[in-house]
This record gives sequence, C-alpha cells and structure tokens, in this order.
Amino acid sequence: MDWLMGLLPWQQALVGTGFTYLMTAAGAGLVFLFRTLNRNVLSLMLGFASGVMIAASFWSLLDPAIVQAEQNGDIAWLVVAIGFGLGGLFLYAADKILPHIHFGSNHEEEGIPSHFKRTILLVFSITLHNIPEGLAVGVAFGAAASADDPRVAVFGAVALAIGVGIQNFPEGAAVSIPLQQEGLSREKAFFHGQASGLVEPIAGVLGALLVTQMTSILPYALAFAAGAMIYVVVEELIPEARISTEGHRHFGVFGTMLGFIVMMILDVALG
Repeated sequence: MDWLMGLLPWQQALVGTGFTYLMTAAGAGLVFLFRTLNRNVLSLMLGFASGVMIAASFWSLLDPAIVQAEQNGDIAWLVVAIGFGLGGLFLYAADKILPHIHFGSNHEEEGIPSHFKRTILLVFSITLHNIPEGLAVGVAFGAAASADDPRVAVFGAVALAIGVGIQNFPEGAAVSIPLQQEGLSREKAFFHGQASGLVEPIAGVLGALLVTQMTSILPYALAFAAGAMIYVVVEELIPEARISTEGHRHFGVFGTMLGFIVMMILDVALG
C-alpha cells in the first residue's frame, strides 16, 4: 500500500479505476465460455450490483461528504442534499440525451433519436451508468488528499474501487453475452463489453483532479457521485433485476442483499 500512498491523487484514481475497468473486461471475457446467460443468474448479478452501489453511496460517499461539510463549517445536511440531488438530475439529463437501450430488456430506444445499431445502444446504456462509478472512485481518492488521516482515507477509496470492480465483473458479462446473442461474434461482443468500462478511468481521473484543485466543492462532489449512483440503481438496475427473472423475483432481492453486505464489509473493514 505504501507505493499507492506515494502517488498523486489522480494517479491513485487511475490505478483504482484501471482495476474496475479490468474487472469489466474480465466479466466480458465470459462470452468465450458461455453462449447464454440464465435469466435468474442475470437477475442475481444485477441485484448484486445494486446492493454494492447502495452501500457504497452511503459509507464511501455520503458519510464522508457529511463529515467534510461539517469540517468546512457548512450546513452539512443542505450541502449533501444539494449535491445528491444534482447527481440524480445529471444522470436524468444524460438519460434523456444519450441514445441507449437498457440492457436485459426489450425497451425501445431512449434519448435523442439516432440511427445507431441496437448493439451500440446497448453499450451506451452500460457506459452511461459507468460514469458515476468512475467519478465516485476518483472523487474518493481526491478526497483522501485533504483528509485528517490520508492513509485511512486511501484505504476507504481502495475499498470503494474493490467494491465497484466486483460488481463490474457481472456487468461485463451482462453486456457481452447478450450482444453475442444479438448476432455479434464472440470477439466483437467482448470488445464492446470491455469498451463499456473505458469511461471509468476517464471519469475517475477527472473527478480526482477536480476535487484536489477545488477542495471547497469536495462534499458536493461526494454527494453528487452518490446521487448519480442511486439514480442508476433505482432507474435501471433494480427494475431490470425484477423483470429478468423467470418467475423468481427473489433472486434480484437476494443479489441486492448480498451486494450490500459485501460492500458494507469492505468499507467498514478497510475504510
């Protein structure tokens, strides 16, 4: 861990989001092993991702945002509420603008009308909600630079990166395998699946640079990332987890509980 402490915040963010990207690519690589993805398994995966993001939103983002706002002498609840709301509104706007189709469903195209192929729209969908995940990891590493105990804060950011990476693994498979079923070759399905995770290092580095250059917005940025993540969970992951099952909706519930437990343990144990 000492080598990580010796890096600049944006470099730490790049390492953390590089890991989350590699986990997405590893999950996408399952397309070379499996031709189909059982609907109940998909529901479990989506539920797990939901649980991880819900837990991370509080322990890794909202709680540190409240602490930072109090240290700044701000009205903590107001700062966090504003940041959280803006995060949700940002994803809402992106959802209305970026052309996409939610993976795992037969929904019609959303966003600005386009002539993109269905496969590209599916990739856009997962890319859209990888943005707040990368931003969250980047902001967490950026926040560590101004923390009272930087080492503990970096451990917390590492826990967040591990949690996001774990939930990215099934997400990578949830993109590449359906794309292969859409008619793409396994190589192309893998390429598109891993490409959906490339936005995370970009968002992570930008997030870390932003909060280290403008420390006053740190609590807003942490809450913003949390709001964006919760928007994704409520708007996409949980509904898809429920409709992806074959009459056994509890698979999504169990996945959510398991994901929440895993992320909570990581945050409490490491952060």
